[in-house]
Amino acid sequence: MTQNNEKPCCGEFKTMIGGQALIEGILMRGPEKDAIAVRGAEGIHLEVMPRKLNPPGSPKSWPFLRGVFNFFDAQVMGVKMLLRSADLAPEEYSEEPSKFDVWLEKKLGNEKFQQAVMYIAVAMGLGLSVGLFFLLPMVVGGLFDRWIESTLLLNLVEGVIRMVIFLAYMLAVSRMGEMKRVFSYHGAEHKTIRCYELGLQLTVENVRGQTRFHPRCGTSFLLVVMVISILVFSIASSALLAVFPGLEALRGSFGYRFLMIAFKLLLLPVVVSITYEINRWAGRHDNGFTRVLTAPGLWMQRFTTNEPDDGMIEVAIAAVTAVLPEKEGSDRW
Repeated sequence: MTQNNEKPCCGEFKTMIGGQALIEGILMRGPEKDAIAVRGAEGIHLEVMPRKLNPPGSPKSWPFLRGVFNFFDAQVMGVKMLLRSADLAPEEYSEEPSKFDVWLEKKLGNEKFQQAVMYIAVAMGLGLSVGLFFLLPMVVGGLFDRWIESTLLLNLVEGVIRMVIFLAYMLAVSRMGEMKRVFSYHGAEHKTIRCYELGLQLTVENVRGQTRFHPRCGTSFLLVVMVISILVFSIASSALLAVFPGLEALRGSFGYRFLMIAFKLLLLPVVVSITYEINRWAGRHDNGFTRVLTAPGLWMQRFTTNEPDDGMIEVAIAAVTAVLPEKEGSDRW
């Protein structure tokens, strides 16, 4: 392990280490290990877990396919660690289990209950995201198909509706009192990664001076997903109508709208895959084009990150330090 919490080589670089904010804590994912650090009643509670690496040549590592696998893995891991942080956080940040939770745990047992809660939470989270940010804009945008003949224009209208819903949602969430501390931990995560990438020793003072904005944030990823979906949906919808020109006669009908919505939902893995590769490429480069590409996501982080206090920074430092690789530079992006 690198000594004194210093970056393994000199000069600024980009690391693949990243994570997410939890309840009174942070999840960090490194090339070899995952770790959660949670501020409990007796100090920082740290748990480190080895990562299951993909074997050489695995489809999970192939370009474009890896985006889908990594996205779902991140969702499952994120929810699992969120539930774990809720168990470790002080009582004032924990919720009493509902009667349904108590009944379900009694029927399934503690281990199966935890697994059931995790998968239900993942399903509900993905369902909410798809329903709110994709299905709803598709339904609303589809109402304009009888007046708008241009497939590109129709998808642009749908994209604008999607962006408005997304921005309104993020703004509303940022104003929720219980989310302010989570967003502060989010800021601590970004600041600590920035400090590490600059080659500075991971101390509270050094981390405190860094920006809370980072181009590889999940917020930036979601924003690029919104933009890429407009392009992919437009090209794919035009191709579908070119292959099956008879569908034009159904335009404006319920059947046509249902078909186009189902078709676009099937394209979501393609959108995620393309966005992942773009985000990966942009994370490795720093030039005028990538700065323009990441600027909207950095702007959105004004709502999804807050300035952390020193205690939160200590938690972030503990999480990052725990996942630093044994081999110097093996976490280079």
